[in-house]
Amino acid sequence: MQLRYNFRLDPTPGQRDALTKAFGCARWVYNQALAIRKSSYEEGGGWIASEVLSKRLITEAKKSSETAWLGSVSVVVLQQALRDNDVAYKNFFDSATGRRKGVRAGKPRFRSRRDNRQAIRFTANSKFKIMKSGRLSLPKIGEVAVRWSRDLPSDPSSVTVIKDASGRYFASFVVQTDPAADAERFPAGDAYAETGIDLGLTHFVVRDNGEKIDAPRFLRKAEQRLKKLQQSLARKQKGSNNRAKARVKVAKAHAHVADARKDFHHKLSTTIIRENQAVYVEDLAASSMARSRMNGMAKSVHDAGWSNFVRMLEYKSARYGRTFAKMDRWAPTSQVCSACGVKDGPKPLKVRGWTCGACGVHHDRDVNAARNILTLGRQVAAGRAETENACGGDVRPQLAVAGPDEAGTHLGDRTLA
Repeated sequence: MQLRYNFRLDPTPGQRDALTKAFGCARWVYNQALAIRKSSYEEGGGWIASEVLSKRLITEAKKSSETAWLGSVSVVVLQQALRDNDVAYKNFFDSATGRRKGVRAGKPRFRSRRDNRQAIRFTANSKFKIMKSGRLSLPKIGEVAVRWSRDLPSDPSSVTVIKDASGRYFASFVVQTDPAADAERFPAGDAYAETGIDLGLTHFVVRDNGEKIDAPRFLRKAEQRLKKLQQSLARKQKGSNNRAKARVKVAKAHAHVADARKDFHHKLSTTIIRENQAVYVEDLAASSMARSRMNGMAKSVHDAGWSNFVRMLEYKSARYGRTFAKMDRWAPTSQVCSACGVKDGPKPLKVRGWTCGACGVHHDRDVNAARNILTLGRQVAAGRAETENACGGDVRPQLAVAGPDEAGTHLGDRTLA
């Protein structure tokens, strides 16, 4: 299984200038490739292959006096910029034709030096190297200091150097995980340990055993500080150095919120995966809920970050050999009694508890939903599409041969038009 390991970089001022040049050269190659392909399409020409663009924008451009500065960076960085352009077009075409599932990819756009994220990628061909001193040696940049927080499970196949909006630098290594080491870190344990998880805004996670974990609400807690920083940024004159400094302060404040949320998601998802052999969650339409206009609900949905948390549960389950399943988002988990299976009908969000009219059991709304998610998850994991009644039997009858007295259409009775 391939994963990315991210680490903070501490480049020197000279290395920062070299990285800035590399970002600019890669951006220029990408934008030129995009402009040439768009112009060819508008003029009725065909697709221009990457080999033609590589010769024109890299090999020949280095020989020109106007673009000789392309030779100051590694050629692998420029080639990877062309590769990124190919991938952007492929995602767009596959999305338009239906071969690519999920959110529809838009047309490739031009990159800007003002983008929140600048990145370059070094593959094994560039001969980047991790030195014995712990520094990362990058071609035509030098040995960059790395803040190592953990060991890499294997030799990286590529490294992407990223600069975010707050001016921080990161190295993102692509590595192949070791299944034996993963099994040693997270042993199998109790084979019957499983959990159903209901996600919410007041309580971020509610489990079938009644455990509730409050939503940390990092963005809500930082709103006052962000408000003051945004006001200070708005008062600065456009194009001034003070405005640039104020923009960095706002970006750092947002990065602090995002980092805190990510750390919370990682720690919680790791704990759940370590303690359980099977994890079942509901498939929420987070993107649709984030467009809601109900009393700031959209901001709370963004603050919770459900999609990232579920994504972490999914890839960690695959990495450590756990069972993972997502329930149908239309399943009435809040309407069905988890004790007897009777559907009691829809309930407004203000109803946090209810008593089943059939069996008389009182339910906490979220805990009951988590228990129903656990029940449905077991069926999905077992490959069963049918629902179960209170006794555990299948409700849907099995297929049987029709009786001779049943109405039907015989093949000999059909008339062809």
